Order: sequence, then C-alpha cells, then structure tokens
Amino acid sequence: METVNPLKPAEPRDRKLSIHVVTWNVASAAPPLDLDHLLQLDKQDPNLDMYVIGLQEMSRGILSLLSDTAFEDPWSSFFMDVLSPLSFVKGNKGGVNICLKLYGYYVSIINCHLPPHLANNDQRLEHFDWILEMQNFEGPDIPNILDHDLIIWFGDMNFRIEDFGLHFVREAVKSQCYSDLWEKDQLSIAKRYDTLLREFQEGPLLFPPTYKFDKNSNNYDTSEKKRKPAWTDRILWRLKRQPHTDSCTPRRPAPHLSLSLRSYISHMMYTISDHKPVTGTFDLELKPLVSVPLISLMPEGLWTMENALLINYSFTPDFPSSPWDWIGLYKVGFRHINDYVSYVWVRDNQVSFNDRLNQVYINISDIPETEDQFLLCYYSNSLHSVVGISNPFKIQPQAFLEEDPLGEVQPQI
Repeated sequence: METVNPLKPAEPRDRKLSIHVVTWNVASAAPPLDLDHLLQLDKQDPNLDMYVIGLQEMSRGILSLLSDTAFEDPWSSFFMDVLSPLSFVKGNKGGVNICLKLYGYYVSIINCHLPPHLANNDQRLEHFDWILEMQNFEGPDIPNILDHDLIIWFGDMNFRIEDFGLHFVREAVKSQCYSDLWEKDQLSIAKRYDTLLREFQEGPLLFPPTYKFDKNSNNYDTSEKKRKPAWTDRILWRLKRQPHTDSCTPRRPAPHLSLSLRSYISHMMYTISDHKPVTGTFDLELKPLVSVPLISLMPEGLWTMENALLINYSFTPDFPSSPWDWIGLYKVGFRHINDYVSYVWVRDNQVSFNDRLNQVYINISDIPETEDQFLLCYYSNSLHSVVGISNPFKIQPQAFLEEDPLGEVQPQI
C-alpha cells in the first residue's frame, strides 16, 4: 500500500519534448512552393513540440533590406504561413545565438555560417572556438554558453573532405560508400584534437554530401571549378557535463537531462540552392527543475464584448517584474508577439494586487465580434520574452438580460 504525504509537494514528472532542427543554406533563393517534407508535416503524426530553423545566405540586397524593415522577410513569412495554424509561434529574438530557459535548464541554440574553402580549416576552427568563448547574453544571471545545460549548434560549417581527389569522392558518393570519406572529413578530424569541439556529438553521416550542387538539379558541381562534394551542413549538440568527482572518474552528462537523436537526414528533393537542407529530430528528456510557471494567467469569469474585463495573474517569488511588463490578447494561431489584438500595461491598469493574486483590466470594446478563440500572453521586459500563456477561451457576443418566469433577471448569451 502506497501512502502520500499531503503536505509534501509532488515530485515534478519527467518531460519528453521532440525538437526538429533545420539547417539550410538557401543561396539567396526564394522559398519553394512546398516545405511539408522538410518540416515532417507530410507524416501522419509528426509528434513535434518545437521547430528550430536556421537559414544561411538569405538575400540581403538593398531591396531586401528595405522590405525587411517594413515587412517580414519572405522565408519567415513562408514558414509561419505553414506553422502558425498548428499553434507554433515565432519569438521576437533574432541573430545567430538564442538562449532559452526550459523547465529551469539553460538551452543555447547557435546557427552559424563559417568561412568557406578547403584551405581555410584553421580559420573555421578559430571561429568555432571564438563563438563559444566570447559570446555572452544580456539578462540576470544568464551563464556563459559553455555552462548551459544543452547546446544545439548547426549551420553551413563549410568543413570539406581532405586529400581525396574529385573522382574518388564522386565515385564513393555514387556507390554510397560514405564511410570511405569520413576519415578525411575535416570536422571529424578536428574533433580528435580540438578540446571544445570534442565535447560535441553528431549523428552518423548516412546521407550524401550536401554541397555543391548545380541549382535546380541533383547533379554535383559541373561548373569549371568542379568543387568536391562535402558535408558542409551539419547539426551538433553538447550536453553539460558533471564536474570530476575524482581524478579517475570521467565526467558524465547530468542524469536529469538527456538528448537522443531520432533522425539525421538530408533532403534531396529541394533543388533551389547549391546546398541540400539537413534536418535532425531529437527527443529531449528531462526532470523539470521548476514545476510552477513564472506567470499563471487566467481570464476572470465570462468574457463578453462589454467594457473593461478582468485578468487574474500570479507570479513566483523570484520573478523579476517590471513596470514595462504587459499582457496581450491574441487570437489562437497568432504568428508573432507583435500580433496582439489588444494589450495592457500591468502597472497602469492594475486593479488589485497581493502576494498571491494580481488583477488588471483590459478594454476590448473595439474588438470585432468573431467566433475566434483567444489567448492571453504575459511579456516580461526584464527577460525579453513571453513568460506566461493562458488556456484558449472565447469572447462571447454582448449579453442580454431577460426576466425568467420567477421574475428574476437572468443573463442570456
């Protein structure tokens, strides 16, 4: 017979998240018509919780820069056309390095484009080490990248195949004897002696080299340069290791966090670029270090199209609240944090507050009457991200009051 102590908080359950990583040097091309295969949306049940998409060589001409200032870039727009109906949201962060805090764990996501050409291998390795050692994040108590619990690093790393001639490499690829080429792959060689790179793992290269192809074909480079095929597009990961307990005990991954590779493949069907896209699908298993969200949001009572409405929210004791925090009202399926229907500053419109519960009001009288479902999102100015999302709810049309047979006034929806 099992007994439970009601005064002792329950242990947080282990979580399993599926992450799909995409890296693609798109060579300034526009998006193709269909990316379902790349995103695994052609599968009956892709069972994915997070997409991590990194592109290289997106068009950055003058017209592109002007359009990006006023509008979303075409690649981001295309991906969100596909993913936003499935409730995926593109966050407000940009650049090549993103830091996430996931159930209390620090996760660093790095998208890179390292120097090209066979002879520049030392320069590639210098860039690799420099990014890891020099990059820092703004914000309270965010550790250096090397102290993050998980690093996912991907991109056009531009590592090439040494020594072997063009004919040998092409014949090995044609006969799918990829193992003959692995020993001369510059990244594989560097992992043997570079102390930082050695800590990163990669899946087996069981797919053809992803560079360099003639555009709009599956033929390797037929130009005058006739570049050797190479696995330039890679996905790596690193789990933080426990410190040595003694001189004889090797460091091991923390027992409460593990990452397993489900698939690591290229996608030959896409021909718009001289690179083929590569995807890696991972299962991340972890024991949450925090079981309570920083912010809990809930609408108060029945929301109707009338005047100001109340929002209840609570936050954990260590949450760094700011007068510039705000709560946004969104339609389910929104694409970006700026797609709010309405918003309210948490301090300006505060109704009441105490240690456990806070109330603010939001005016939605200008919202058109629709059948859409809505969400509330709490944006933290200190953490530069959304830290709380409510469950979906509907905003009812305006209520009418009517007498019942007993003479009492009842609301009618």
